[in-house]
Amino acid sequence: MQYIQCMASDALLKIENLSISFGQHKAVERISFQIQEGETLGLVGESGSGKSATSLAILRLLPPTATVTGYLGFDSYDLLALSEPEMRRRRGREIAMIFQEPMTALNPVMPVGTQIAEAVQAHHPELSRHQVRDKVLEAMHEVALPEPERRVRDYPHQFSGGQRQRILIAMAIVNRPRLLIADEPTTALDVTVQAQILVLLNRLRKTHHLSMLFISHDLAVVSQVADRVAVMQHGHIVEQASATQLFHAPEHPYTKRLLASAPTMQTDRSQPLATLS
Repeated sequence: MQYIQCMASDALLKIENLSISFGQHKAVERISFQIQEGETLGLVGESGSGKSATSLAILRLLPPTATVTGYLGFDSYDLLALSEPEMRRRRGREIAMIFQEPMTALNPVMPVGTQIAEAVQAHHPELSRHQVRDKVLEAMHEVALPEPERRVRDYPHQFSGGQRQRILIAMAIVNRPRLLIADEPTTALDVTVQAQILVLLNRLRKTHHLSMLFISHDLAVVSQVADRVAVMQHGHIVEQASATQLFHAPEHPYTKRLLASAPTMQTDRSQPLATLS
């Protein structure tokens, strides 16, 4: 059974009946959800459930072997109907993404300041070198990177894992997007740094009135950032609800198993955790 909320006409992102297939394999099948202005939707599910494929479809970054159907409405237009040049103008400017592994997402032989600058220059070619540098430093300050003026010429390997994630966030927000897609942004981080990144994302969201699609398999993380949660299983959305309702009164059996599979301080350690199979 699939739980689908009604689509509000004023949603910033409105996805209806999205399906993604690779040859005969259906990765995502007829899912629907929406994100309002300033809202964070958590998209959760186990590995292989279709979460990342959904995010890449929104940005039109899936490989040519993928077949994508349905409606991807952003603001007043259908993303699937845009030409590639039109999509390129919006990708990174109106819709930006934080990828889950900073060491593979960043170019190891290019200074981090240059990489952030490229994101600016791609959408603001009219800016002078000095103006681009100002925007780069402003973004680095916003994500609380230490000594941006000194470290702007450093390379990714000279930063810690948490700092590299902050660099990716700086690249994502430097053009002031309206929608931020965060794909497992805290997966490779220890719990202390993870908490710092979540605080940062919440602050940026409020400061810039960002809408966010937060993708994770970690329910504890999602509970800290999401206003609403959509649960995916085998390419379907099986339940959608407010974060409060979903975590305290889940309806779908898979959601219940997903919550029961994560240990808490109240978990009976004499009993095995629930499995998702």
